[in-house]
Amino acid sequence: MPTLGPSASSATIMRIAEGLEMLDLEMKLGERSMPIHPIIFYDKDAWTLIDTGMPGSASEILDCAKHAGIDKLPLQAILLTHQDIDHIGGLPGFLDNTSESPFEVYAHEDDRDTIDGKAPLLKFPTARLNAELESLPANVRTQFNQVFVQPSKPNVTRLMADGDTLPIGGGLTVIHTPGHTPGHVSLYHHASKTLIAGDALVIHNGELQGSSPYSTIDMEQALQSLEKFKPFDIKAVVCYHGGLLRGEMNKRIADLMLQP
Repeated sequence: MPTLGPSASSATIMRIAEGLEMLDLEMKLGERSMPIHPIIFYDKDAWTLIDTGMPGSASEILDCAKHAGIDKLPLQAILLTHQDIDHIGGLPGFLDNTSESPFEVYAHEDDRDTIDGKAPLLKFPTARLNAELESLPANVRTQFNQVFVQPSKPNVTRLMADGDTLPIGGGLTVIHTPGHTPGHVSLYHHASKTLIAGDALVIHNGELQGSSPYSTIDMEQALQSLEKFKPFDIKAVVCYHGGLLRGEMNKRIADLMLQP
């Protein structure tokens, strides 16, 4: 399980296509650390973030927005692919930093209660969470408690459903891919033919793999969810754990479904 809080190393940003950037942040895992890859979409009017990193990650992500030259634009939306703490943990920092410029928070219905603080994190027992929260800086701990432990209002303002096309990046289609969590979604960007897979896929040592069995609620369902990528012409895949991969992506995904 991840240790709360980002590492001290600087985040970096990589352009995938016009108006589409992949971030590279460090997430601590006990004595080790590993990169995670939130996504930024932007145009001349606003920007959108997909996933928020660990608690305390907001400042690093905002630094990336500044590096991309979009920090003066309003944040219009945050899309949460699922409820895991390394995806939703940074949300309180954005709510705090943008109190005068409200934005929409999107999630799937099946993970909504956890993101709204009405249900516990499926993979982070309460006792472990409480112990980890004690290690956070006071301001980050306070933000986390106000948003997820004792929320005064729902955090999710809009629901994403399977097949929805969101008016982001010229068109972003929602693909409900349960298994890793009940409400896990992936997102297909039509303009660049990029699949933002969340944790439905991972990249390890340059190889595409299915959802990690160590952190997946229902592995059989997660494998079945890969079938839902078939209708899409996929030229690139971004995995939250592993980053960017290009080349014969539909075939690579199909091959995963043939593995025993």
